[in-house]
Amino acid sequence: MSLNRRDLLQRSGGMLAAGTPALGTLLWSAPARAAIGDTLTVAYNAMPPSWDPNLGVHAVNPTLQTILRTLYDPLITQNEDLSLAPGVIDQFSWNAEKTRMTLRLRTGVKWQDGTPLTPADIEWNLKRFGEKGANVLAPIWSSIKNIRVAGQNISFDVEPYRANMLQRLTFLCCYLIPRHHYEKVGKEGFEKQPMGSGPYMLEQFERGAYARFKANPHYWGPKPAFENVVFKFVTDPTSRVAEIERGTSDLTMDIPYEEYDRLIKRPGLAGTIGPITDVSILFFNSNGVMEDINVRKAAVHAIDKKAIVDRLHRGYGTSVDTLLAPQYLGFDASIRTPYDPKLAAELLAKSGYSTSKPVEFTIQTTRGYKPKDYETMQAIVEMWRRVGIKANLEVYDIAKQFELRSQHKLAPAAFYNWGNATADPESSLGSAMQSTSVFSSWKSKDVDERMIPLFSERDDAKRLEGYKALNRYIAEQAYILPLFQYHLPVVFKAELNHKHHMAGFVLPATITRKS
Repeated sequence: MSLNRRDLLQRSGGMLAAGTPALGTLLWSAPARAAIGDTLTVAYNAMPPSWDPNLGVHAVNPTLQTILRTLYDPLITQNEDLSLAPGVIDQFSWNAEKTRMTLRLRTGVKWQDGTPLTPADIEWNLKRFGEKGANVLAPIWSSIKNIRVAGQNISFDVEPYRANMLQRLTFLCCYLIPRHHYEKVGKEGFEKQPMGSGPYMLEQFERGAYARFKANPHYWGPKPAFENVVFKFVTDPTSRVAEIERGTSDLTMDIPYEEYDRLIKRPGLAGTIGPITDVSILFFNSNGVMEDINVRKAAVHAIDKKAIVDRLHRGYGTSVDTLLAPQYLGFDASIRTPYDPKLAAELLAKSGYSTSKPVEFTIQTTRGYKPKDYETMQAIVEMWRRVGIKANLEVYDIAKQFELRSQHKLAPAAFYNWGNATADPESSLGSAMQSTSVFSSWKSKDVDERMIPLFSERDDAKRLEGYKALNRYIAEQAYILPLFQYHLPVVFKAELNHKHHMAGFVLPATITRKS
């Protein structure tokens, strides 16, 4: 694999246009626009800052999972409806007491260099997941204890009990990497030569521009329809629209909804759109101005979520009042924080604020990362202004968001899209609201006291009722501001088949040509 721009220029025969931060004339040419050929080109909205799929805060970014799953396999996969499916692990189960779990490794799986993937590799990865200070989900993986290998089976205790451990093995920081390769090249060498067992191998990577993959000849699953896949890193949504409109990319996503509606009417283009497990939220920081419950509750009640979804998002979205979307386990539609600007103004008045003497703070947001993210925050700023909140917009990129959140340095209010493909409440509340989590911005013991016992609750009905009560409490205290469940727009050339995935994955290995 080449990571050197000079080598890339030489290999492309000097075809990179001057001043073009991209792929070279070959990928921008008329022939490339006319036919897809053996290469699927995707205009994508994010770039992995590292190729280790399990280490660093970037590893929990839901948007990056599409790229990571192109190169790596999780232990267990998911169908489009989020149900568990066999993958590298083709059988998985709890024992009757739900104290021990057994996984069976599919026979014949190989790493991308042709070396067999063994049960010992699974054991090494499970132990690596739980290494303190490495994997950001190590506090969860540390429940995996007493690993034993017998033939193709790998079994282990789960202590303390985690009700959603099987689901956890499908999503975030659970990707398999080869021990023999990692120990040979080391941490820095792995960044230059990443390896997995997934459908594609990384061939070329130009930071800030693109990543090029080629099909893995040793892949255990169905042969992908495309020999090569290119992810162009196009962070500006207008540029993503231009990519698909002029035909220099075959597929793109997370574009403005009005552009989606327009593009799918054009000859030669098609699209899919539907709800995904991402929830748009505003984190509140537990330090500073948001310590005032009147300010928090006013900020919540001043927002007309339905108007935002209907007008800005053209109806593509579902307003929510908790961290859980309707498809999540434990969702409770009776928990409501209604739009009530009169109540918002009254709450602010209790703390001495008004439209003539507003409370002032910073709100952080991405711009173009998700459809209408910046415009949504502009609308919220205006709604807040009308009741006595002066919010100053500050734009950051998603990498900065993760950095600030892990340091507990987010602004009083900060936009994020919370992804939870497990659809289990623990994966949302247990990460976003636990005070010791690097992902939480609101940190308070009253939440921990109500939540932590639920992690080890073996009675599932009791556990889910506990999460409903916790969600109601968090909503009443206005510790976080959920906005709406995202709908993911994907536009692609009409000769392609793409199926909507509830987790928001757009996986090149599953995209086919129409016959």
